[in-house]
Amino acid sequence: MKKDQLLTRRRALIAGAAVLGAAGAAATAHVLTAEPATHPVRSAPPASGPQARSAVKPSAYRLQPMTGYGPPRARAGRTLVRHEPFLRISGRGRSMVLTFDDGPDPRYTPDILRTLRDYDVRAMFFVCGEMAVDNKDLLREMADDGHTVGNHTWSHPLLTKLSRSAIHSEMERTCEVIDDAYGEPPTWFRAPYGAWNRAAFQLGADLGMEPLAWTVDTLDWTAPGTRTIVNRVEGGAAPGVVVLSHDAGGDRSQSVRALRGYLPQLLDSGYHITVPRRQYA
Repeated sequence: MKKDQLLTRRRALIAGAAVLGAAGAAATAHVLTAEPATHPVRSAPPASGPQARSAVKPSAYRLQPMTGYGPPRARAGRTLVRHEPFLRISGRGRSMVLTFDDGPDPRYTPDILRTLRDYDVRAMFFVCGEMAVDNKDLLREMADDGHTVGNHTWSHPLLTKLSRSAIHSEMERTCEVIDDAYGEPPTWFRAPYGAWNRAAFQLGADLGMEPLAWTVDTLDWTAPGTRTIVNRVEGGAAPGVVVLSHDAGGDRSQSVRALRGYLPQLLDSGYHITVPRRQYA
């Protein structure tokens, strides 16, 4: 074959490859971007956990998440490194968040889940890895009910007394247990005793988590009496408030009874008990 014919054929092959490459790129772009509003490739799930196994009732207004924390339609961006935790959540109307720390505990957590289910509301559970690893069924139940599960470290240490590597281990091990049992990694974390430092904020962000503290402390861990816990919650109720209670770490029978008392009162007063959704950078 003559030299000019070989050159002509090579140019034709190169041109054909370019066309195929462009077509392949276009096809890939279509897969990633086609109909993002209705058929996303991977839509970020609500912060209330994986999609509930049963559809949320249209009339269940109590389950509506707070505005301003909606999940992105596309892939989530990086998590910002905060310098302080969220203390309250901006929301629509009279919205409040109930949180329970230190569990799950098979003696008390099931009763709390049952009460929340009775009133069709969602809450946040900041779990400790050493408790969660032996009670994965309760994390699965939280996922089924649409609750949010956050990271409360593995063994509930004072983070300000730990090395950076020790803090990372406490958080990462708990993330792994939650991911395994709950179905997705946590997107929120809370420092034990509310003791935060720069390393905790940085490492939490590295693991994709936002820090959440609280506005109203029930001090239920002191066992002050059921009525006292109820009064603290009802007295501190206000739009955007985050309430701290516990479902483990000691005798939490007062906390269980108190929830049965203040939850219907809050709902009858017009409060929406809900969970926050993440903000993404």
